[in-house]
Amino acid sequence: MNYKHLFLIVFALLIYSCKQEKLSLTRIEGKQINIKDSLEINQEVEDFIRPYRDHVNKNLDSVISYAVDTYSKKDGDYNTAIGNLFADAVIEESSTIFKKRTGHTVDMVLLNHGGIRAIISKGNITTRTAYEIMPFENSLVVAEMKGKTIQDSLIHYLSRAKRAHPISGLKVQLDKDFNAISASINNQPIEAEKTYYVATNDYLYHGGDRMTFFQTNDSLHVLNYKVRNALLDYFLKKDTINPVIDDRFTQLK
Repeated sequence: MNYKHLFLIVFALLIYSCKQEKLSLTRIEGKQINIKDSLEINQEVEDFIRPYRDHVNKNLDSVISYAVDTYSKKDGDYNTAIGNLFADAVIEESSTIFKKRTGHTVDMVLLNHGGIRAIISKGNITTRTAYEIMPFENSLVVAEMKGKTIQDSLIHYLSRAKRAHPISGLKVQLDKDFNAISASINNQPIEAEKTYYVATNDYLYHGGDRMTFFQTNDSLHVLNYKVRNALLDYFLKKDTINPVIDDRFTQLK
């Protein structure tokens, strides 16, 4: 047997031995890689991206309205100026689309306090402002709901949430024990068997923030219209905004 044959036999035995060995993970190691400003810029990539970035920033920084004050979702217990503006914008803009499609107007809007992700600062409102307030890709839907469901579930939810969830078209008053003592839609008593058209976003409709009552609706209308676009369209129509805290959602002291 020559050395060449011996080498082939040894090599084959090694391969066979490796195949028989069962490998297992014994340890995972990681290390932090810090990203610093000092990292060298790839100029070729930078030159390619810059025109697109400049174009996007120019659009985002275009002025579309003006705010007479600074508005935050922390400004009130049960309704806030920014929340009221948010809900009013949605009811106004969604109603326009909904009426063209169905002949009906939106009766009320319910959104969520957590959906407001930024303040509106005093001064110019830009397209970027709408993206900061609403960075998510949520779209608007309109659920058909009986008055009884609104009374028994939706208003009950609001009375227990103890948060300034944005509403429009709906008016609710709580007692000091957080029980709803009065509620109306479009300043009229809620009729148990009447069908109301309730606008919200698709996240809440599917049970987000534990708003499971939307699923009991009689019918659903998908508007294919983003919440952010409703804000943008609203700002574009308003030269100046000056929302206020009002009596749409209050608690007796």
